[in-house]
Amino acid sequence: MKKMISLFVLLLTFGFMSAQDFEVSTLRIGPYKVFMEKTEAEKLSGTKLKVTDGQIKNNVKYNGELILIDLYENYISESKPSVPSVMGITTTSKKFKTKSGIGIGNTKDDLINAYRNYPSFTVHPAWDDRGEKRLKDTGYFTLEDLDAGTQLSFKFVNNIITEISVYLNEGC
Repeated sequence: MKKMISLFVLLLTFGFMSAQDFEVSTLRIGPYKVFMEKTEAEKLSGTKLKVTDGQIKNNVKYNGELILIDLYENYISESKPSVPSVMGITTTSKKFKTKSGIGIGNTKDDLINAYRNYPSFTVHPAWDDRGEKRLKDTGYFTLEDLDAGTQLSFKFVNNIITEISVYLNEGC
């Protein structure tokens, strides 16, 4: 009887853990995906979201963890010429991780070791708000998904990841 109860508790625990989605990829953070329509994002968040201007983002909670969402009017198709959609997602939560186990708190070296063979990545310094002065202790490691047209970016400060973002790659 004790073995059956232990087995039941174990199965229940793993079932609960798998129901929570804390995965990060070049397309999503948790259940929120780049190109997701506003109505679907609102259903997930349980709140009304606003189209953003790139500066102010929508704050939503997913299982108690903060996610910032950028919504823009986006051309989807001729039948949907202008649909508010998710174009950027950001988090600073330690719970979200890539399939390689990379997340907030990992180091720049962890990133390089995990993604050194990724087909398209860049590492570059950050600049101050005016774009005039390079910040010596802050930078970005960015994976580009050429097929999806998105980027997964890790901000690091003093070589420690402090922020993860997924967004549409608008090109130059």
